[in-house]
Amino acid sequence: MLTELSIRDFAIIDEISISFKDGLTVLTGETGAGKSIIIDAIQLLAGGRGSVEFVRHGTEKANIEGLFLLEDDHPVYKKGREFGIEIGEDGMVVLTRTITSQGKSICRVNGKLVTLGILREFGKTLIDIHSQHETQSLMDMDRHIELLDLFASDQLEKPMMEYQKLFNEYRKLNKRFKDLSENEQEMAQRLDLLKFQWNELQEAQLEPKEDESLSEERNRLVNFEKIYQGLNDAYNALYGEQKGLDWLSHSLTSLESAQDYDDTISKMSEELSNHYYMIEEMTFQLSSQMEQLEFDPDRLNLIEGRLNEINRLKKKYGESVDAIIEYSAKIEEEIDQIEHKDSHLEKMQQEIAEKAEDAILEAKHIHDIRKQASHHLEDSIHEELKDLYLDKASFAVDIALREGKDEDPEFEGKPLKLMVNGFDAVKFLITTNPGEPLKEISKVASGGELSRIMLALKKIFSNHQGVTSVIFDEVDTGVSGRVAQAIAEKIYGISSGSQVLCISHLPQVASMADTHLRIEKDVKDERTSTKVTPLTFDEKAEEISRMITGTEMTETTKEHAKELLELAEKFKKKDRMESSV
Repeated sequence: MLTELSIRDFAIIDEISISFKDGLTVLTGETGAGKSIIIDAIQLLAGGRGSVEFVRHGTEKANIEGLFLLEDDHPVYKKGREFGIEIGEDGMVVLTRTITSQGKSICRVNGKLVTLGILREFGKTLIDIHSQHETQSLMDMDRHIELLDLFASDQLEKPMMEYQKLFNEYRKLNKRFKDLSENEQEMAQRLDLLKFQWNELQEAQLEPKEDESLSEERNRLVNFEKIYQGLNDAYNALYGEQKGLDWLSHSLTSLESAQDYDDTISKMSEELSNHYYMIEEMTFQLSSQMEQLEFDPDRLNLIEGRLNEINRLKKKYGESVDAIIEYSAKIEEEIDQIEHKDSHLEKMQQEIAEKAEDAILEAKHIHDIRKQASHHLEDSIHEELKDLYLDKASFAVDIALREGKDEDPEFEGKPLKLMVNGFDAVKFLITTNPGEPLKEISKVASGGELSRIMLALKKIFSNHQGVTSVIFDEVDTGVSGRVAQAIAEKIYGISSGSQVLCISHLPQVASMADTHLRIEKDVKDERTSTKVTPLTFDEKAEEISRMITGTEMTETTKEHAKELLELAEKFKKKDRMESSV
């Protein structure tokens, strides 16, 4: 979860540090106090688009930093391995975003500089932000198949991996077939180039690891004097009268004269004897090595020339001789394909048909899983909508087969367009009025209904998304009364599985808060800044009272606020008891 947020010189915020807790945190305050600015800061921390307008007037840069504490199995660990960012056993991840007054954006993850794209990859695994605008994007039909697959992730994981493996092989084969069958002129030019390269490599007559062995031999010839001098000095130090071996022999004789009187000396004598004969053998090897040494300037020139030729080929064909040999084999195969194009195309067509058939079968398996999961999702959404007083609404998951062209593979007699996630096109349909036909959500629902539908979807999907923190920015706009209470309970329900931060103007939502933060404007020295205050129970009652009246607090509204808080506590207690059963 997000545990600490530090914001400096951002919009009207000069410097604040907020500690967040688990559960539901509600942020309230007057319009313009800075509630949405805090959410904007978190959005930037998650990789959102920045602007110089965010930099506080008169300062050089805006800085935002967030500390997250994660469970051991959180998907962000996989992101860390993917991008080479270390995440310790303590599960701490620090995201940092700096925007300068010149418009530059500097991003860090655990202190390591990263691109905005990488920061966004981490951000989407940690933070899920929903505003009135984001609600519209959640209703985007292109995302519906992702949401359905998320709901059925346990059943789809293995089939999807198998399908995507087949699909990628099918796509590669198709590309190779297209490249080989199209544009005769380009193929002819390609063949001329490949033959030239192959002939050049054949003439070079390269041997595996030839560059390594020649480099070693060249090094020995270039350093002939140093090698000979080293061997000679070592030999002379060991062999001859009054040299190393002679003294070792004297030492061995001395020990042997005393070994019969002491077992320890006997062992030392035996060990020294072994070493003596090993060193004596070494002197013979040194002498032999010197006799074999020969400096051949012609051989050195030959090696230099050969290495120059190999280095020239490396610049064109590969970083090593082995890589060049491997490249030569590849172009030989491609030459054969182009020269015998018709037979290769026929063979590839057969391979494509077989791969398409396998992919279609796996996609059909995925289609069946989606069909089954869609019924469970529809039932779950209907239950959630009933809780939100949309019990007359009807929700459906429409799964259609994505139609292809004549050249695409067929399923049940129809050509289908295979995509990375199968051949299904998925969209969510709804009607909120009995008797009306099902339509796309965005074309049917009003603002208040859209907020409730989004919450119903979010309640279902929050358990599957694995994000650390879910943020709602005034998604409860346009509702009141019992619907407001239902939304409050639904938002609290989401917080049982994820940390939830919520900006709200609804007293019912504020009363559900585990932590209530009041955001206020503070004017000092003719500069406006934002202040964040955690509220006690009595302060919560006062704040909720103001939210009820919209003007001054009265004893009646204060009592009403306390009653809301007490009812909320009873609901939470009941919810905790039911969850523990």
